[in-house]
Amino acid sequence: MIKYGMASSWTGERVRLRAVEPDDWTAFMRFSDDDGLRGSRLDLPRSAESYRAWAKEQAVATCDDDRFLLAVETTARGELVGTVGSHRTGPRSGWFEFDVMIGADHRRKGYGAEAVGLLLRFMFAERRYHKCLGAIFAHNEASLALTRGLGFTEEGRLREHVFFAGRHHDLVMMGVLANEFDQRDTRGEP
Repeated sequence: MIKYGMASSWTGERVRLRAVEPDDWTAFMRFSDDDGLRGSRLDLPRSAESYRAWAKEQAVATCDDDRFLLAVETTARGELVGTVGSHRTGPRSGWFEFDVMIGADHRRKGYGAEAVGLLLRFMFAERRYHKCLGAIFAHNEASLALTRGLGFTEEGRLREHVFFAGRHHDLVMMGVLANEFDQRDTRGEP
C-alpha cells in the first residue's frame, strides 16, 4: 500500500519538486557545463538565449500523457539542484520511464534518490502506473546503485546500444513494480 504521511506529496526531507520557472535557465546552463553531466554524448555548445527559451517553454509546458519535467530544489536553501521527470509512458500497459539529472556539485547527497522516490509515489499512487523503467549506462555505477536502492531490478542489457566518446556502450534496463517499491518505501504513515 502506498503511504501518505507528508504535508506535501512534492516535498521530502531534502528536496522539493516544483515546476520549472523561466529564471531557472542560468542553473540549467551551469549544469550543462558540468564535466560528465550525462556521460552520453558531446553536444554542440548552446547559447544563453537557447537556455532562456527552453526554460520559458518548460515553464508553460503541459503534461501530455503523464510526460513531464520537474525542477528539484533543496528544502534547506531552495537551491535548484537538478530535474526529475517521466519522459516516456505506456498508459495502456501501465509503465513509465523516468529520468533524473542532478548537477555535479550536488551529487551523492541523497537528492536524486529522494526526487525519484517522490516521483514514484506520485506515479504509482495518483496516476495508477504499475511499473517504472530506467535506462542507465552500464558504466554509471552511481545511478545503478541509486535505482537498486529504490528497489529496481536489472531486467535486461542492451549490448553496445549507444555510441559516444568513440565507442559503443551497454545500456542497462532497470525496472520496479509498484508493489516492490511500496515494500521498500520507508516513509511513515501519518
